[in-house]
Amino acid sequence: MLMIVSASTMKPIMSAAQEKPDMPVALSAADPGDRNNNFYDNVDLYSIPVGTLTIEGEVENPGPVDLSQLPIRTVIAKEAVLNPDGSNRFVGAYRYDGYSLFDILQNYVLNKKNKETFRPIIDLYVIIENDKGEQVALSWGEIYYPSHLHQIIIASRVGRIVPSKTKDLWTLPTQSKLVVVNDLLSERNISNPVKIIVKSYSRSWPVTKEMSPLRSPSFVIETNGEKSSPFKSVAGLQKETQHTIFYGKGRGIHSTSPFTGVYLHQMLNPSLASCPAVLQKGLVVMVGADGYRALYTVSEIMNRNDQSYILLVPGSPDEEGGTFRIFPSCDFFSDRAVKALTEIVVTTDLESN
Repeated sequence: MLMIVSASTMKPIMSAAQEKPDMPVALSAADPGDRNNNFYDNVDLYSIPVGTLTIEGEVENPGPVDLSQLPIRTVIAKEAVLNPDGSNRFVGAYRYDGYSLFDILQNYVLNKKNKETFRPIIDLYVIIENDKGEQVALSWGEIYYPSHLHQIIIASRVGRIVPSKTKDLWTLPTQSKLVVVNDLLSERNISNPVKIIVKSYSRSWPVTKEMSPLRSPSFVIETNGEKSSPFKSVAGLQKETQHTIFYGKGRGIHSTSPFTGVYLHQMLNPSLASCPAVLQKGLVVMVGADGYRALYTVSEIMNRNDQSYILLVPGSPDEEGGTFRIFPSCDFFSDRAVKALTEIVVTTDLESN
């Protein structure tokens, strides 16, 4: 009979999995007596092992993932989900240990289907699929461009973050889990992922390199094939200023000047943020007059809990890169900052891409 020693009592106890067959296996906690300043190691950790995980899609070396050589990352998450009536429901607060998508994907050589016409990798995304066939989408930018790395993991261990006064014991996951820390509503946190599919956005636009002058007087928003009237102004929307060090992966420092504009999510249909399927699978592509484009997910634009919102910056129609440009304050690099914006294309169904 498997016995586990509880670090809090130093008495042998049966594993949680034996007490209740649907519970994960308890591991010993690092600091059950709260002797150090770490709030997140005071309670038992539970094992939710990751099963066989494979990489498919636009890579040269698809196949099973060897997790044994990857570091264990720790994240903390407050989770809530949507109710059918549009309200939301708190699920719990957890510490998760596991393998970041950054580490999992870093040695898989990309083989983009559209590399001959568009070489930048910022139109890539990944589909995570679980054993039930459920799918969620993540942009390549969310994984490799953010200012804070390793915030998307596949968890192999979990522990509750227990309030010191109420002692609430949140329901524990019983299977491995995709955890997207920066999501406000945790609709992309699906259980037991088994497959990662790398894809590039299928739609193409003509590319004009070194286009001069690079300008567009307006932009349209296309949602599932339906286009809006052209936007020539953002008058009436609240302006925001974001201070930044604007730094590119290729050309390095661009500027240290602030950007002033409106939050992009104000321009999109608010109903996108109230549908679980759209938060899970929605894609948004920003397209410039020169054909340069960058892919985001609906969730990273409209469902953030870190307030690092994406900015739509208006300028003069006569300036280089005008009239509108995109500034992603969530990114370390500037590469997804599209100039001379002509289109914002929203796709809510992965099967149509």
